[in-house]
Order: sequence, then structure tokens, then C-alpha cells
Amino acid sequence: QVQLVESGGRLVQAGGSLRLSCVASGLTFSLYDLGWFRQAPGTEREFVAGIRWSVDTTNYADSVKGRFTISRDNAANTLYLQMDSLKPEDTAVYYCAADAVTTVGRGFYSRNMQDFDYWGQGTQVTVSS
Repeated sequence: QVQLVESGGRLVQAGGSLRLSCVASGLTFSLYDLGWFRQAPGTEREFVAGIRWSVDTTNYADSVKGRFTISRDNAANTLYLQMDSLKPEDTAVYYCAADAVTTVGRGFYSRNMQDFDYWGQGTQVTVSS
């Protein structure tokens, strides 16, 4: 079965950096569009960044643009999120997700969590002020 396993979340001071990883199994990784979402307590899960199966196409939420970088290593079945200049408002559980409908970039363009088919269990990122 498909599994997505995130790691790398921890407590970090404001202004610091973290790199999250998401290792996938049970799917042909290179054929999936991928995304990172996050959810803070009492809020809805929100889109953070996306990357198409063709690795040169990415998009970002305005709140993280210029600070976060999404990337993927298809040979290693791994998705990354490099997070720099972290702010307390970045505190959340971060989830990776995979979208199997890549012909039209369904999830990539909608940024809607309902358009992603598979999810990881999440990793906690806490940014202290």
C-alpha cells in the first residue's frame, strides 16, 4: 500500500531553518505531483507548496514564498521542504501529500487538499519567538 512518512520537524527559534523530508513507498513516485500542507491548532489544513512530476514546476503559498523551497529526488522517492527564516506563525503539523491525477495538475493548481489522494501522518514544527 502507499505510504508517505514525514520527518525533520522539531522545535526551532525564530529566524532559524529546518528541512523536512517525506519518503514515499508503494507508488511510482516520479509520476505523482506532490505537495506540502500544514495545520495549526484550531485552523484548517492549508496549502504550503507544490511540485509537479516534472520537477521544474513549483508553486507556493504567499505566506511562505521566498522563505520555503520544495524539491524532490525521484531516485530516492523523497520530497523535501527547506524552510528558512522561520516565524512563530509557521508553527504547525506539516503533511506531505501525493496527487495521482497529474495529466492536468489537479491538486497542483487547485491547492485543494481534497485533490490529493495520499497523505502522510505529519511532523510537528514549532517555532519559538
